[in-house]
This record gives sequence, C-alpha cells and structure tokens, in this order.
Amino acid sequence: MKITFYGHASLGIEVGGKHVLVDPFISGNPKAAKIDISTLQADYILLTHAHQDHILDVEAIAKRTNAVIVSNWEIATYYANKGFQSHPMNHGGSWEFDFGKVKYVNAIHSSSFPDGTYGGNPGGFVIEGERKNIYIAGDTALTMDMKLIPMRTKLDLAILPIGDNFTMDVEDAITAAEFVECEKILGVHFDTFGYIEIDHDAAIKQFFEKGKDLMLLSIGDFIEL
Repeated sequence: MKITFYGHASLGIEVGGKHVLVDPFISGNPKAAKIDISTLQADYILLTHAHQDHILDVEAIAKRTNAVIVSNWEIATYYANKGFQSHPMNHGGSWEFDFGKVKYVNAIHSSSFPDGTYGGNPGGFVIEGERKNIYIAGDTALTMDMKLIPMRTKLDLAILPIGDNFTMDVEDAITAAEFVECEKILGVHFDTFGYIEIDHDAAIKQFFEKGKDLMLLSIGDFIEL
C-alpha cells in the first residue's frame, strides 16, 4: 500500500492494483501548486464530507477518470444527480470493493457544499487492503467512538487531522492515536492557511514523548506500508 500526500487532507492511495483518491483539494491550494490534477489517476474518490477544502477537484478528476465517488448518502447522491458514478455509504456500514474493504465511521464536524446544499453527516474511513489497515479520520474532534475501531481492526496507520481550530489539535490527536491503538500516525489538515499552522518540530516531539511516530510529509511525498 502506497500513500501519497497531496496537501491539506488530500491523499492518493495505491492498493489492490487500484488508485484511490481521498478528499481532493489541490488546485485551490497554493502550497500544492506543483501537483497537476490532470495527471492524477483515480479509480475511486473517497470523500469524508462536503466542505470545499475536501471536494474542490472532485468533478474535474471524476469527469476525466470516470472514478466512483464513495461517501455518505447525501454526498454520493449529490454527485450521482450530476451524472457521476457513486457508491453511497452510511455510518457503521462497510463494503468489499475490488481494492479492499471500506468501513464508514463516525466523525464530529460539519458538512455542507459550497452552494449551501446539505452534505449529510461527516465521517471517516477504515480501509483494509493488501493485509494492511488504515484509518482516515477526516475532519473531526476527538471522540470516544474512536475506541470502537481497534475492537474490529488492528491498524497499521492512522491518518489524523492535527491543525486545531477546525479539528483536533496535536494533543487531542495523540489521545486519538491512543484510542485507536496505533503508533504510526500521518498528520493532515495543517499549514494550509493561517488558522491551522503548526510547529512541526514541536508536534513530532509531543508524539514521540508519548511513544508515537508522527509523520508530516511534504506535498508530493509518499510512504509505503
């Protein structure tokens, strides 16, 4: 499993011979200027919620790649009504895709499209594929529901927002890592704009002191599990 960071909360995952794109907000992010969305491959696009900083490039990429958009009922229906392929899910449900198993889990946030359309309840994803398991928290506060995840799935990586103001901060993300019983963390949703700028060295040190490995990738860099 290969995971590439495209800035903010945008990720590319290569798993099971498929390309999975998560929350594509790239063309509107000046920090991701070197990423050309016209070159990105996508068989599936997973969306945690409907805010612009998570869905900006969905239509351009899905139109070119014919990707299946996977999200909650409201978001999937929104895109299906526009003629895109979609797969609706809801909290607690899972589905066996051709790249692996996906479970849609709780997140505490808000969710609406830029045009004001209701985006349903936000969520996260647990993905099991190639004998590796990852948790994509989406934009969320710290929640006790995270403790349910390791009851079903032993994680190899947790992808957590750490920028504060709109989501968890570093301290809460450390607690979230403890809740999901995962030592390897990929931080997202930081530095894109002023509200969520962080001190990288301090964040890494805080995680290290709690026995956790926080990775803060540069845009375009990747890790392999």
